[in-house]
Amino acid sequence: MENMEGVSFFIWIGVSFIGLLVFLWFFPVTLWFQALISGVKISLVQLVLMRWRKVPPGTIVMAMITGTKAGLKLNANELEAHYLAHGDVPNVINALISADKANIDLNFNMAAAIDLAGRDVFQAVQMSVNPKVINTPPVTAVAKDGIQLIAKARVTVRANIKQLVGGAGEETVLARVGEGIVSSIGSAESHKLVLENPDSISKVVLAKGLDAGTAFEILSIDIADIDIGKNIGAVLQIDQANADKNIAQARAEERRAMAVALEQEMLAKAQEARAKVIEAEVEIPLAMAQAFRSGNLGIMDYYKMKNIEADTQMREKLVK
Repeated sequence: MENMEGVSFFIWIGVSFIGLLVFLWFFPVTLWFQALISGVKISLVQLVLMRWRKVPPGTIVMAMITGTKAGLKLNANELEAHYLAHGDVPNVINALISADKANIDLNFNMAAAIDLAGRDVFQAVQMSVNPKVINTPPVTAVAKDGIQLIAKARVTVRANIKQLVGGAGEETVLARVGEGIVSSIGSAESHKLVLENPDSISKVVLAKGLDAGTAFEILSIDIADIDIGKNIGAVLQIDQANADKNIAQARAEERRAMAVALEQEMLAKAQEARAKVIEAEVEIPLAMAQAFRSGNLGIMDYYKMKNIEADTQMREKLVK
């Protein structure tokens, strides 16, 4: 009996302990008391409802304690709504504290919107205080004298809090700066002028307002390095000369082919005429025989014709 009573006592203690844990999980009295002594006004019922809405009360309470100690006025419902929207509540609170200490105009709604837009609002606030330097990739451009220049620039930017939602990112800034460098070098009369005054590129590019519509404010653009590339003008002239030579060769080949075709055509006509002459010569004996038979040609006439032919052949030989 005593053993049974001992076992029952331990079971009762275990059940009581588990019941206490369940009660403390549903009713976070410790967390409520911690908020109370920290000056955060939040009810125990509200914490229980957070449990039912699958919102961790510890995250909301610690964020409110941190913000309250930093002098911020926060609303538990707004923090809970931001968490349910898959926002980063601690990061937003840290950003609000940093902005408040740096005298940057940033309220909770704007910070929450920036966070939900997928940007790191705390990093953005830090970038507003400490500007960031972005190095551009090598930008290739050609001056008017045909010399290629390869430039690298350092762009100092500061986050524009008001443009973080919907503003373009670093890629757009780098693309615009690269386009400005190409345009500035391309408008230079000589590459020597660019090498002598590289800061002229920075002034021209900076004056174009390339940060419009972006999440950043461009503070400065510094040309870090300029290298000389190929002589594009000479390369283009060589290519043009080769193209002209190929065209001339093609036209000469076309004329040669036409001449060969014309020669072959004339040869064919000459052969055709020779064939007609041979055909006519073949008919002469037949015609003479017919003339003998009909009495139109006598023997003396035949000998006279032969004498004339012989005399003609002799004269041709003498001329040669």
